[in-house]
Amino acid sequence: MTRRDVLRTAGAAFAAPAILRSQRRAGDKPNLLFLWTDQQRADTLAVYGNHRYRVPTLNRLAAESIVFERCYVTQPVCTPSRSTVMTGLWPHQNGCVGNNIPLKPEFPTLPEMLADSAYRTAYMGKWHLGDEIFAQRGFQQWVSIEDNYIEYYSPGRDRKARSSYHHYLLGLGHKPDSPQDRFSRDFAARRPLEHCKASFLAQRAAEFIYSHRREPWILYVNFLEPHPPYFGPLDELHTGAEAPLPANFPGLGVDREPRHYAKLRPRMREVIARRLDWPEVKLQATDPEERWREALARLNRQYAGLCSLVDQAVARILWMLETTGQADNTIIVFTSDHGEMGGAHSLIQKSVMYEEAMHVPMLLRVPFRQSRQVTVAPPVSHIDLVPTLLELMGARLRAELPGESWIGLLEGRARREDHVFVEWTDMEGGPHARAVISPDGWKLALYQNDHSMLFDRRRDPLEMNNLFYQTPYRDQVRRLRHKIEQWQKRERDNLALEAATG
Repeated sequence: MTRRDVLRTAGAAFAAPAILRSQRRAGDKPNLLFLWTDQQRADTLAVYGNHRYRVPTLNRLAAESIVFERCYVTQPVCTPSRSTVMTGLWPHQNGCVGNNIPLKPEFPTLPEMLADSAYRTAYMGKWHLGDEIFAQRGFQQWVSIEDNYIEYYSPGRDRKARSSYHHYLLGLGHKPDSPQDRFSRDFAARRPLEHCKASFLAQRAAEFIYSHRREPWILYVNFLEPHPPYFGPLDELHTGAEAPLPANFPGLGVDREPRHYAKLRPRMREVIARRLDWPEVKLQATDPEERWREALARLNRQYAGLCSLVDQAVARILWMLETTGQADNTIIVFTSDHGEMGGAHSLIQKSVMYEEAMHVPMLLRVPFRQSRQVTVAPPVSHIDLVPTLLELMGARLRAELPGESWIGLLEGRARREDHVFVEWTDMEGGPHARAVISPDGWKLALYQNDHSMLFDRRRDPLEMNNLFYQTPYRDQVRRLRHKIEQWQKRERDNLALEAATG
C-alpha cells in the first residue's frame, strides 16, 4: 500500500469536525470519557511541539482542553502506572509494583469511589490489572481486546474464555494463529484499518455513547497502540522527515549513567532484531550499527502511524459524542500510561528515568468550566487524576488519596506539594529507584546501589549532562534528595536509597 493510498483510505476518518457546543442543563450529572493509550510520549501532539505527526483530532481536542505541559506517570511501565490512574494510589501503596500483578479488591477504582447508581459504566480495551477479559471493578459493560494474560487469571476464572475482539475476528472468518486458540498481537496489527483493535474499540465506544445518550455515563477506552508490535495499517503514512530519530540518538555520552541501562540496551536490540522479519521492512545496510539506526528510523515512522491510528479512532468516538448532543456535558481525559524512548539514548520502550519514558500527554476538557485551551506549566502527576475527576463530578474527596485535585492549581491556589515524584520497582532483579521533578526544571533520579542522575532540564532538555557527581551541584542533590525522603516518609515508602559512588 503506497503512502498516497494510505492517506486516501484514512482521509475520511480524519475529517471529523471540531467538537461543537451543545446545551447543558443546570444540575446535569457530567459524563466522563477517559481516553488513554499505551506507550505514547507527550511529544506526539502539536501542543507539545510536534507539528509533523498526523493527529488532527487530538490536536483539535487540545485546542479546547486544559493542557498540562509537564505531566508524569507514577512508574514508567504498564501495570503500576495503570493502577494509579484507576485508584489514585501510588504503586507501592496498592501493591501493583510490577507488570501482571492484579489489583486487589480492597483498592477501589473511580467508579467504585463515585458509587452513583445513576451512572452507566463501561471499560473498553486493555486493562492489565488482572482477569483481563472479565467485567469487574464497578464497570457494568466490559469490552476486551487482549488474550495475552491468561496465565495471570485468578483461580476459578475460565481460561478458555476469550476477548471480545477475539470473537469479533472469528466473526470475520479468521482463525487463531497462536497456541491456546489465540490471535497474536502481530495478527491483529496486520488487519486493515476498519478491522484493527483501535477501530473495533471506536465502534463499540460509539455504540455505548449512543445507547446511553439520555443518562449519565462513565466510559474508559484504552487503546493498545502505539505499543509494540510497532506496526499497523498506517505504516506508510509518515515520511522519515515527519517522524525522525530523536535528537538525542545515539545519546550515549551520559556520565555515569545507571549501569542497569547498559544491560537493557542489548535486550532492546534483540527486540528490534526480532522485528526485522516484518514483511514491510527491507533494510539496506549491512553494518550492525547502520542496521540499528535504519531499524529505529523505521520504528519511528511506524510508531507515528500508530498514533494516527488512535487519532482516527478518537475522531469516530468524538463524532458520536457531538452528534448525540452530549459534548457540552462530557469531561474528556486524554493521556497515556507511559512513554516510549524511540531510540533516545539508544533505548526503546520504557522502564527508565529518562524524560521520553516518563512524560506523557495530559489533556483535560471540561466544557462547563472552559471552552478554550488553557496551559498549565508546573509539573503534575497522574496521582492527582482521581481526586480531580471526583471533584469535577461532584463527589466527596477521599482523605486516603495522596494526590490533590488540580482544580486548586487551575484557580491559582497554593498546592500541598509542587514537586512530582516517580518510582521504579524492578521485578527482574535490577535496582529500584525514586525520582523527583522540581518546578524549576531539575530532575533527580536516585537508584538503589547503582549510579544516580541529576539533570537541569532548563539548560539540558535532552538529558545528556549528568550533574549528580559534579561537586558544584552537591547542594542541589542534597535539596532534592531531602524532597524524596520527605515524600517517602509521607507516603510510607520504605525503600532505602544508597546511590553508587564509583
